[in-house]
Amino acid sequence: MARKIRVLVGKPGLDGHDRGAKVVAAALRDAGMEVIYTGLHQSPEQIVEAAIQEDVDVVALSILSGAHMTQFPAVAKLMHERGLGDRLLTGGGIIPPEDMATLAKSGVGRLFGPGTSTQDIAAYVREWFAQTHGEAAAKRATKAATPKSAVKRATAKPAATRAIAKASSKRAAPKSRVKAARSNGKVRARAKRARSRRG
Repeated sequence: MARKIRVLVGKPGLDGHDRGAKVVAAALRDAGMEVIYTGLHQSPEQIVEAAIQEDVDVVALSILSGAHMTQFPAVAKLMHERGLGDRLLTGGGIIPPEDMATLAKSGVGRLFGPGTSTQDIAAYVREWFAQTHGEAAAKRATKAATPKSAVKRATAKPAATRAIAKASSKRAAPKSRVKAARSNGKVRARAKRARSRRG
């Protein structure tokens, strides 16, 4: 059965800025991939554990803190130790070209700097998937893809993820109830006025 390409977007270390990670996660989701986002301040162990639990094809790290030369190798080492050596480790952030080259020599995939088109990132992931699993598998994954795939958030128990879309709809629920209550109040007021005219 065809399934979407699954991507884990991780924010390792103390970096507290995740707007870029969320933009990339949303772009990959809109490109038809299933995306799991770990949230801020994750350790390499937590990221790899989430990748195992979610059975992802790609681990994408977003690092803006300057710790890329320690975080990428740490995650790569754990991925190999835990049987994920055949998955793609990629990512981006503020990473000098010479550091990108060094990390590439150690087996890390292509890295992306600020200002990169999200379409280029999605195209790279699809290209890697096709090279690794074959064109037929890539076509099936593309066929299985839907624009409204949810971005999930990995929790303390990574297998128990939730869709951000569901959370936002729950937050929106009280407004709809308020509107319903207001309209019910107007109906009751109109009925009361009609009765008073008849009386």
